Amino acid sequence: MNLITRPREEPQVNLTSLIDVVLLLLVFFMVTTSFVRESSVTVQLPEASPEPTATVDDNRLEITITASGDYYVDNRPLINKQRQTLTRALEQIASGRQGLALTIVADADASHQSVITAMDVAGKLGFTSISIATLQPSND
Repeated sequence: MNLITRPREEPQVNLTSLIDVVLLLLVFFMVTTSFVRESSVTVQLPEASPEPTATVDDNRLEITITASGDYYVDNRPLINKQRQTLTRALEQIASGRQGLALTIVADADASHQSVITAMDVAGKLGFTSISIATLQPSND
């Protein structure tokens, strides 16, 4: 009986298929990537028209946002700045009449987030006529 053990061969890893897969992934990502230069995007902000476009109606709601982010619904202050409080106040005052015109009057120093929160709450409650109050710029 021959009990001599043969030396073990080291397993060989074939890297050819791995390299092929990596190159195919690289080509895929290069083709599908969109190259957008955001620094060259120009934005023109809208200006307020000098003549009023909407008439004042008794069937409207007004949300006022102060510079510190406090909310007032129809000139009544809310107890805090939370989204749920604003939602409850609008539901209570609107009483299911989502057809009312809603005007957002925000201080010039109010945060953008406060205005967006008010618009989001109004949109989720079903208000479709939402406007933002602006001042006509002076010509001096």
